[in-house]
Amino acid sequence: MQEALLIQFAKEPVPGQVKTRMLPALSPEQAVHLHCDLVHWTAQVLTGAGVGAVELAVAGSTRSPLFEQCRTLGVEAIRPQRGSGLGHRMCNALEEGLSRYAKVILVGSDCPQIDSAYLEQAAALLDANDVVLGPAEDGGYVLIGVTDLDWRWFDGVHWGTDTVYADTVTRLEATETSWSALPVLQDIDRPEDLRLWRTIAGG
Repeated sequence: MQEALLIQFAKEPVPGQVKTRMLPALSPEQAVHLHCDLVHWTAQVLTGAGVGAVELAVAGSTRSPLFEQCRTLGVEAIRPQRGSGLGHRMCNALEEGLSRYAKVILVGSDCPQIDSAYLEQAAALLDANDVVLGPAEDGGYVLIGVTDLDWRWFDGVHWGTDTVYADTVTRLEATETSWSALPVLQDIDRPEDLRLWRTIAGG
């Protein structure tokens, strides 16, 4: 079994279906452009980190030119997300990854503060823990890494709310799971987050 797999969750870039919380500060087309920039940025960070193999798990069509651009960066596979809700889709991706790798780290495409050091720290924490979480300032999380999987960790979590991280921690504690947390980072989800993105991207 290979050591580590990094899975990047991403959506097909369809106007009106991505970065919807940026509307109307951004037009639907501008929101798509931002989404594409963040997906590409994240893929570049993951493939350049040297922590493990990198795959994309896509909601929507996997044939977007955006994802083919990610493949040229070193993404090894582009797979469809499977499942009826976010928690179900994450579980399926983690479970499939664990059938091939000892450690699986799943990240979204909304947090350009994730860097190589953050990913290395996540992988290192999995040497002594079943789960590692990267909390987000908005109450969610930007990263989850696992060496084992229990569907109860995801059951009943209020996805898309500011209690996702707290809900998950409650379930990890209830199942007596060994876990650790990384530093808190900020997603780029709301108009007020654009200043951070421009600072990071240099534009």
